[in-house]
Amino acid sequence: MKRRTLPAAAALAATALLLTACGGGDDKASDNDKITGADQGTKTPTASASASGAPAADKPDGVDVSLPKDMDLVFDWDKPKDKNEAAAMADAANYVRAIYHGVYKRTAKVAAVAAYSTGDGLSYAQTQINDRVDGDWTAVGTRRHYQATTRSAANGNTVEVDFCVDSSKFYGKEVKTGKVLKSEPSIADYDYFKIIMVKLPTGEGLWQASKVFVETKAEKCR
Repeated sequence: MKRRTLPAAAALAATALLLTACGGGDDKASDNDKITGADQGTKTPTASASASGAPAADKPDGVDVSLPKDMDLVFDWDKPKDKNEAAAMADAANYVRAIYHGVYKRTAKVAAVAAYSTGDGLSYAQTQINDRVDGDWTAVGTRRHYQATTRSAANGNTVEVDFCVDSSKFYGKEVKTGKVLKSEPSIADYDYFKIIMVKLPTGEGLWQASKVFVETKAEKCR
């Protein structure tokens, strides 16, 4: 089904959100356990930026998640058989793309961020973008996302998408000088993400990131 055209408009306020470690035995909860944030509400997307090109078929009309040629986000995972989980996973990837699209455009006020996030997920995206804009740096290289799993809540409108991230070939770059900030590979290059995706209640298949939990220096991802 083709997704709706996003309305134009409203500036987004930036709210700080700290990265939250979520390691430990509780991360291995069974499918019958309640997903944290499963009751998180959704917000109809608004946008303060228009797309610069035609959207792909699986994205809302008018949303651009394009990246520069030197910034490559790889999603090395299999599509779930469950329709809702597959859609939630696809939009979790779009959420990550939206963050780096904002970094590329040097603003958190992009249509993609408004489309693919709500609540704490929106705050997290804005913080990630604004930190890079304020620091006057962007990113180059390849960021790999892999070992993804999904878990649905009983309400059918919430899906937890978990995955590993390898940033060992993904570097910061100073915007003014163009200097690439490389470092020696280490455990700090590996993170484990849990993103709570909630279905927008419009019947048009859009899922938004409502909460983000990050375990840094994730040994299980190396």
